Amino acid sequence: MEQNGADLVVRTLVENGVRMCFANPGTTEMHMLAALGRTEGMALSLCLFEGVATGAADGYARMTGTPAAVLLHLGPGFANGMANLHNARKAETPLFNIVGEHATYHLAYDAPLSADIEGMAATVSAAVATPQTPGEVAGATAHLLSQVSTGGVATLIVPNDVAWLPAEGAPVTALPKARPTHEEAMVADALAALSAPGGALVIGAPCITRRMAELADAIARKTGAKVLAEAAVARMQRGGCTPPLARIPFHVDPATEALKEVRAAVLCGAREPVAFFAYPGRPSKLLPEGAAVLPLCAPGGEVEAALEVLAAALGAEVTPYTQSEVEAADPEAAIDAEVLGRCVARTLPTGAIVVDEAITNGGHMFPMCAEAPSHDWINNRGGSIGYSMPVALGASTACPDRKVLCVTGDGSAFYTLQALWSMARDKRDVTVLVLANRSYRILANETSKIGAGAPIDETQPLMSLEDPAPDWVKLAEGQGVVAERVATAGALQAALEAAMSSTGPRLIEVAM
Repeated sequence: MEQNGADLVVRTLVENGVRMCFANPGTTEMHMLAALGRTEGMALSLCLFEGVATGAADGYARMTGTPAAVLLHLGPGFANGMANLHNARKAETPLFNIVGEHATYHLAYDAPLSADIEGMAATVSAAVATPQTPGEVAGATAHLLSQVSTGGVATLIVPNDVAWLPAEGAPVTALPKARPTHEEAMVADALAALSAPGGALVIGAPCITRRMAELADAIARKTGAKVLAEAAVARMQRGGCTPPLARIPFHVDPATEALKEVRAAVLCGAREPVAFFAYPGRPSKLLPEGAAVLPLCAPGGEVEAALEVLAAALGAEVTPYTQSEVEAADPEAAIDAEVLGRCVARTLPTGAIVVDEAITNGGHMFPMCAEAPSHDWINNRGGSIGYSMPVALGASTACPDRKVLCVTGDGSAFYTLQALWSMARDKRDVTVLVLANRSYRILANETSKIGAGAPIDETQPLMSLEDPAPDWVKLAEGQGVVAERVATAGALQAALEAAMSSTGPRLIEVAM
């Protein structure tokens, strides 16, 4: 069979290690879909909503370090996937979008689905390309891959005729970008700052490894410096006697409290901490006024290497961390944030992947799970809700031999509940905890903090998921996922134990 432009795109992706595509295609992507299907080495997963596809690609890449592809239909399809592309961009996740476009000669007629795809893509992409001939597609694909090899979203827009016309040539190998290293000139200043009163080390990375946590702990013990991870980390290796890393708190008041004694902050792969939102009478920058900021290693850089240099210069030695056991909750207790944390920490199996979108109910879960067996923890760096179930789908696709636990608020889960169908269809080993407080509770917390007063009768319904209350058991079962509802600590513990000892997708609605 003669090769066309679509074939050359897919062959170039496979040649460069892209082996998974999450798809929601339409008419303009049929040649791309055919090429994806007939190219050896490329696997496909259908997602019923574009935001599930983009989130799944994010989760896949966070666990593998290599991009997954996403196939999207024209501008509206891309727009549907943009929220989770925003999250992927903030997480520095390598991700490759393929977006179908009208044929080059058809664009002049402003057909109903015509849109400024390049303009949309530029808002969430590190690199965008629209090849105009089949001869350009391999080079454009390889160039985009090179631009996001160390993290970032790439978007290839493929006009329909460019996809279907014959194409000569072979796949092109992408030349990866070099990752930034630590600033040698800053090492001495960083050492002095960390050894002085008020020194702090702030760590950020697409993946904070166990070794990074061990080195940070050794540096802290040697210098007395405070060590914190960024508020949201794309992926962190934890548990199994890994020294726990505290995160900068999400909310502005506890964050400023945690940082109030800092006089100099050494940033290692992290950005200077700022508040999630502006609040009247509260600072946007979280470090105290006058605190020095020392950028040792740029975001996306060689964080582990920088920490190795600091530890070696200090003579700081890694020592074993001894875990403690998390006490069980009273089986008859109602489920609150603390009970949730205890039950998850006590049932998490070795090698699990936790995707955390617990929001208002997650305060105890993260620190308690530091005492669990070794696992990976995934957070939402971009802040756009509805990320967790798609990311869990992608993480399970990347690591089918590992248990994935997705913990999400019910409000967040509604954004991308179609992920349940893909979990069932692809037989992914994901357990979803839907924390059913029947509200967007975080908004009720935020409204007075931002100076808008307490909710009133007219605004309260916009923060409530009552009347009707969603039935997550039926919603899950309707998409092929086994589900149950629990309301006590004992029931939650038993449900988690059953889920962790079985395979396949399950949903547990947790009344809170």
